[in-house]
Amino acid sequence: MTQSAAGSPSTSEPAARPPDSSAYLAVEQSPDFAVLRRALRRFVFPMTVAFLLWYLLYVLLSAYARDFMSTGVVGNINVAMVFGLLQFVSTFLIAWAYARYADRRLDPLAERLKERVERGEG
Repeated sequence: MTQSAAGSPSTSEPAARPPDSSAYLAVEQSPDFAVLRRALRRFVFPMTVAFLLWYLLYVLLSAYARDFMSTGVVGNINVAMVFGLLQFVSTFLIAWAYARYADRRLDPLAERLKERVERGEG
């Protein structure tokens, strides 16, 4: 029951019952959920490895290739500054790519699973 603006209980909305845990367990064991997990991992694992390697390259070059990293590019901007800024750029690109991937691949699968749970299907 919800409260109206005057503080009195309102009965216009039916009380929504959350699905019980058996519905979630059934969805977790469904083939659709396995497809969703694989689709997520197909993006997340390679992208994580790629980003960590890119970051590690930046750190290693900063530590062991100081002459290269201090090479001037334009004015007071050197290679290290460019690499550092590219870390931010790559982070935003990964976030953008993930949002597109999720919209096309993950969200439709997740929506189907959500509908199954809301209907009470296993």
